[in-house]
Amino acid sequence: QVQLVESGGGLVQAGDSLRLSCVNTGRTFRAYSMGWFRQTPGKEREFVAAINYSGRNTYYADSVKGRFTISRDNAKNTVYLQGNSLKPEDTAVYYCAANMANLLADTEDTYDYWGQGTQVTVSS
Repeated sequence: QVQLVESGGGLVQAGDSLRLSCVNTGRTFRAYSMGWFRQTPGKEREFVAAINYSGRNTYYADSVKGRFTISRDNAKNTVYLQGNSLKPEDTAVYYCAANMANLLADTEDTYDYWGQGTQVTVSS
């Protein structure tokens, strides 16, 4: 079973950096990929980044490429999303998700488990 808990959200100014964390507090012996999505009120959830189990392969949305970095520490069952040069349009609730087929996917329905979300607000 996978249970995901995000942390690290908050209020920052444009140009600042922020690191989100997502811990799997459950137990699983399967290799799984992880993704980050974000959502603003009235809009659909948007893909941000994904990483496979080994950490050797990553995938980013064009809107964050070059500013965000996804990484993971399997010994700590944790995946990170480092956001630099943050913009007001990065404001959203950020969710982490686990894909038990270890796929690098950018669609919601390919992910099996979700965290509760953490709010990131970037002021101008």
